Amino acid sequence: MFRPSAPARFARNVLAPALVANAALTAVMAGPASAQLEKVALKPTPSETRRFGDLAEGPYRRLVLRNVMVIPGHGGPATGPYDILVTGNVIAEMRNHDRNDPDRMQGDRVIEGEGLYVMPGMLNLHLHLRGEELPLDYIYYLQLATGVTSIGPAEENRVQDQLAAERNNDILAPRLFPIYGWGSETDYTEEQREDPAMAPEIARAMIAAGVRQVYLNDLTWNPELFGAAAKAVEAAGGITAVHIQPSSTSQVNALDAARLGVTMIVHHYGYAESALNRQVQNYPPDYNFLDENMRFREAAQVWIEAGQNEETRKRLLTTVVDSLVYYGVTMQPNRATYEANRDIIRAQGLPWHEKYTHQALWQWHLPNPDNHASFQYDWTSLDEYRWHYMYNLWGELIFEFNKRGGRVAYGTDDNYQWSTGGFGNVRELQLVLESGMHPLEVLQTATFNSAKTILEPKLGLVREGYVADLLVVDGSPAENFRYLYPFGAIRMDPDTRQMYRTRGIVHTIKDGIVLENDNVMEEVARIVADSKRGVGPDIVTEPFVVPPPQRPIGGREGGR
Repeated sequence: MFRPSAPARFARNVLAPALVANAALTAVMAGPASAQLEKVALKPTPSETRRFGDLAEGPYRRLVLRNVMVIPGHGGPATGPYDILVTGNVIAEMRNHDRNDPDRMQGDRVIEGEGLYVMPGMLNLHLHLRGEELPLDYIYYLQLATGVTSIGPAEENRVQDQLAAERNNDILAPRLFPIYGWGSETDYTEEQREDPAMAPEIARAMIAAGVRQVYLNDLTWNPELFGAAAKAVEAAGGITAVHIQPSSTSQVNALDAARLGVTMIVHHYGYAESALNRQVQNYPPDYNFLDENMRFREAAQVWIEAGQNEETRKRLLTTVVDSLVYYGVTMQPNRATYEANRDIIRAQGLPWHEKYTHQALWQWHLPNPDNHASFQYDWTSLDEYRWHYMYNLWGELIFEFNKRGGRVAYGTDDNYQWSTGGFGNVRELQLVLESGMHPLEVLQTATFNSAKTILEPKLGLVREGYVADLLVVDGSPAENFRYLYPFGAIRMDPDTRQMYRTRGIVHTIKDGIVLENDNVMEEVARIVADSKRGVGPDIVTEPFVVPPPQRPIGGREGGR
């Protein structure tokens, strides 16, 4: 990845020039190349077509998607209609549809697509599997059914024994690109991991062990170590990311992380801090980082501190943004998982919770100071205002970054804070759209941009020679992202004025395997129903539970 050469890599808080040459931007967006990483394989001749019960079947020798409109994924508009031939897991041919063509494509399976749109499968680069109580099938199926064909799970230990099975399609799951902490999958001691001189050796060992995404969260206390690890992983052929820790933004904020060479910044932390007139935000005297109720309150308050001062607001949206672009960092917002903080009642009352939110996940969402990200107790109207303000300014930052040529990637960070995995996928698109980006740009973040970020040259586009990770959607997602929900969106028939729902994603295709999305969601509903058996009301639901009818005194109805 392009990085400014000396003397452009100056000391902390010296900002990069506002203008970046086109050649430099091109180099930034190209990303590092590596022959060491195991890329997704093109397999045009499947050894067999297998069935996953009534949930999915494939890959096929010849799968034809006939008469479909195509959203390519790189930001271009829909085009078509096309006939698309998939052989194994490869998009082998795309041909303009001609209903009168006597030699039109034929296949082992043909999906008639009149009125349907095809776009690339989305890559959710950051989500959480939580604990063992949350079944992996439940997580996988919700991701697939809502359009995600690749995921970056943060709990890498839960999927270590599934990586080969997923690659071989022995299980029905999205592609797995786990997230690893610094030094994971190696035997280096803590002392060695904290030695900047050891960083190249550790990074090479991690990449050799199959690691691709390396998270540097635990290194933000030490800028020298952070920078050494970031450069070493890139040199070894991997990518790095960071959830900038509010406890150590005095050492590494967003601008520092970009200057030190991290590939990607996730969440919202560190940006506002980069624009302040001092090294730390205005923490209250009783601030305690381990008190999450206070931590998340102040995580929004710092945006007010930066935004309500004319000087720091301008700095944030101009010089800081230009510098982030200059240093070539990728931004992954994860807006869906934090939205509850600006309207907690809305988040708790979302209509899919009863049928599709697993009880274990619901229990973790309930306010509890002992659970991470379950801090919405004593959560006030002023707290919600803080997050409302923060979302608006954060959106402006994303818009300006994208406008200046920065790469925005896609991730949801659920299952946390009342964001049910899967449904958060669609909501993330809608919340990035709030920034002012065009719908096609938003879809690009989730497809082409994320494929480039994760170093997969054959994912993220609908194009001949690319992997067949595709979505077949009832309606254009560029018109309405809600067409991607399993329950579709409400429309009106203009002739009869009757209301109806679109069908959502009719088929998710992963590696050439065609999912029957309705059946997948039925299985999700079954898993959730089993999890809720015998469960009573709780602190959130109790006020809204209709009590059972009372038997009249005397045991007879209508008695006098």
